[in-house]
Amino acid sequence: MKKIFIDGKAGTTGLRIYERLENRNDVELITLSEEERKNTEARKKALNSADVAFLCLPDDAAIEAVSLIENDNTVVIDTSTAHRTNLDWAYGFPELGEAHLNKIKSSKRIAVPGCHASGFIALVYPLVEAGIISADALLTCHSLTGYSGGGKKMIAEYDDEARCALLDAPRQYGIIQKHKHLKEMQAVTGINNAPIFCPIVADFYSGMEVTVALFKQQLCDSKTVEDIKNAYKAKYSGELVKYVENADEAGFLSAGALSSKDSMQVSVYGNDDRIILVARYDNLGKGASGAAVECLNIVLGEDECKCLEL
Repeated sequence: MKKIFIDGKAGTTGLRIYERLENRNDVELITLSEEERKNTEARKKALNSADVAFLCLPDDAAIEAVSLIENDNTVVIDTSTAHRTNLDWAYGFPELGEAHLNKIKSSKRIAVPGCHASGFIALVYPLVEAGIISADALLTCHSLTGYSGGGKKMIAEYDDEARCALLDAPRQYGIIQKHKHLKEMQAVTGINNAPIFCPIVADFYSGMEVTVALFKQQLCDSKTVEDIKNAYKAKYSGELVKYVENADEAGFLSAGALSSKDSMQVSVYGNDDRIILVARYDNLGKGASGAAVECLNIVLGEDECKCLEL
């Protein structure tokens, strides 16, 4: 039985991971008391006692946690931004290809993709890989997310009965184009220019819808919408990430369609001239905790979907 420690269990990502693991009979969860969870020595002991340690912490705290680990056998699965573009770490999106999957299997250090970045990368990576769009493509990405992506502070703001009236409508943020996911989005897809990125948070708890729009002129070598669909069909045929035709709801696309799920749905809309690429999933599922547990399953040699909600 493998010992698992969740450093940062009290946060939204840590709690969801705990919920997915607490009833498993193949793992033993190492837990700390309320007093111990902020005690460096107690955390260090737990980190070094674990076969697998999840880091559900801010970037600086995640870097510190890694520095506390002296056990060469401890596998780290980090949900923070800190290590996502570090080439010494495996990038935790196995659906991108065999090389990504094998690196996760063999690595002691795994970085879980960012929530917004997961959708953008799922949409763009296969098209660059297949030569359907150029690495020089200038892209724009819109992403709708539930407010749980903002953590406990934002959840409290939205749940407050006396909240600001501005929270009643969707709110765009990251407006100075310095969002922390941009570096990851560019590095993993291999594009030469970071996209114009427009994240939007709205008054629903969880769910995410990422959209990338393309003009026909942006496709390489007379490629078509059908080439895009075929690339997605070839890449995403598993249970966790799947290409789906006509997934809309009577012409609408709800960002909450996969709320509470750990899977992702990739679809293509539009026409031959103007194309819309859409990824829908849960910001706490395939966008965070679900992806982390998927990586754990791979590390343990289990079915990737074990204890995940599809």
